[in-house]
Amino acid sequence: MNDALMRAATKQVLLLQHKGDAETVIVEELGIQHGLSRIDLAVVNGELHGFELKSDRDTLARLPEQTETYGRVLDRVTLVIGERHLRRAVEMVPEWWGIRVARVEAPELHFSDLKVAINNPSLDARCVAMLLWRDEALDLLEELGRARGMYSKCKAEIYSTLIEAVSLDDLRGRVRKCLRQRSNWRSAATRLSCGG
Repeated sequence: MNDALMRAATKQVLLLQHKGDAETVIVEELGIQHGLSRIDLAVVNGELHGFELKSDRDTLARLPEQTETYGRVLDRVTLVIGERHLRRAVEMVPEWWGIRVARVEAPELHFSDLKVAINNPSLDARCVAMLLWRDEALDLLEELGRARGMYSKCKAEIYSTLIEAVSLDDLRGRVRKCLRQRSNWRSAATRLSCGG
């Protein structure tokens, strides 16, 4: 089983699961902490649920760093993994991560959930805010009446003002709304709408 097969099959499952839901988008290669890391697939609706894919041809070398980075930002994470790395991966991921096992049963790929993802207990407001582009963060500050004097500030100061202005839950909701409405994704990110 290779990466392309696993990605296509996972994407198909997610698209079917959210078919007709205009409030859900699926983003491929969502950059986290300004591209420090990228989650393979992210479902954005009332939560931000990431799916990290590790086929039998992958290694788990980056997984410890990914668990740390994703843990600052994503509401839930599911590791989609081939059987080759399953035993090691179970020991490496946090308790709150889900694990979905991918098995080739010719001619298709089948999934089974070993463990369902639960809510992340340790989100970081600054890292959540960093999912926003500078102009999106400024637009939110404008909505909140806190944009005065911010247009000349660096991103770090803009994010600081934003996280002081709203609760973490409010920030999470506003960030998810921006991600769902964003139409001009940069770099490798691709947005797939589930509605309609």
